[in-house]
Amino acid sequence: MAGTAHGTAEGGPVAELRVSAWKRFGHDRLYVNLPDGTSVAWLDRRTGSLTVTDPRYHQAALAALRTARAVPRPTAPPPRARPKAPPRRTPTGPGTPSASPPGPLSPAPGRAVPPPPDFAPAPVGVPAPDLADNLPGATLRARLELTGPSRLERLLILLRLRPDRMASWRTGLKGEQVVGAELGRLARHGWRVIHSIELSPHNDMDHLLIGPGGVFTINTKRHPGKTVWVGDDMARINHGPPRPHPRNSRAEAERAHRTLRRHCAFPFEVHPVLVYVDTEPPRVAPTQRTVRVYQPRQLASLAPLTGTLTPAQITHLHTVARHPSTWQPR
Repeated sequence: MAGTAHGTAEGGPVAELRVSAWKRFGHDRLYVNLPDGTSVAWLDRRTGSLTVTDPRYHQAALAALRTARAVPRPTAPPPRARPKAPPRRTPTGPGTPSASPPGPLSPAPGRAVPPPPDFAPAPVGVPAPDLADNLPGATLRARLELTGPSRLERLLILLRLRPDRMASWRTGLKGEQVVGAELGRLARHGWRVIHSIELSPHNDMDHLLIGPGGVFTINTKRHPGKTVWVGDDMARINHGPPRPHPRNSRAEAERAHRTLRRHCAFPFEVHPVLVYVDTEPPRVAPTQRTVRVYQPRQLASLAPLTGTLTPAQITHLHTVARHPSTWQPR
């Protein structure tokens, strides 16, 4: 089944939307694509659910789907007694239509990217709770509020009779708030950020940044007034024992990629970033090329990065990432 319809994006020009059927990996869908192959919506014909990846074309996509679904499916001709003709060879070469329609959000005109084998569509609607509403350091703030010291413990800490077991949480909270403020400045350049994504009861992702330049996981570390050296897998604070900051940052980015790609039929990468707050400028080993190491103000260097994700792909990834169910272990 295929059809075309003319639709108007909100605040944009008239675009010709094309509707194509797609069946693979157990899915049966109708995709609504722009002329360049970029998907703006798809309809799951098994469940009837509609996923809109570009809200500007919501009404136009509905109109296109209504037009396409009104076209009757062709019926097979009755069997005939004469022998079958030999099969015709399918022509190949430039200009030949593709055997199957492009997957959602094709990265370039004319390129069809099939979904991964474990592909699942993006969750529909605004989740409750919505991770996009998280404030920087929300996870640490909740821990402090739930397990804060009693009045007696605060007195003993003040008198230096007992160590403050939550000092590291307060230090980390301040660091995440500083980094969150810097990431907020990137919004005017088309970037979106989600803070404090809970991955398990004892582990969270400090920040996830999605924008024209790609996807970045940002791990925040705060060590006021101290020196930092970062190697391939380990970091040292004030020449102290090795800490696995770079290795953990890579693992976090790999986990984010595995999680998000289940809902995305277009290729993308996730890049790890380490941000050290209130430290001396970090010294980075020349061999360290997989993890970006910044101080907070250096995050502004991400703003001009472009050409990796389209606006529709950014919206799709952000929609997937803001659902708590996306990050639940499978």
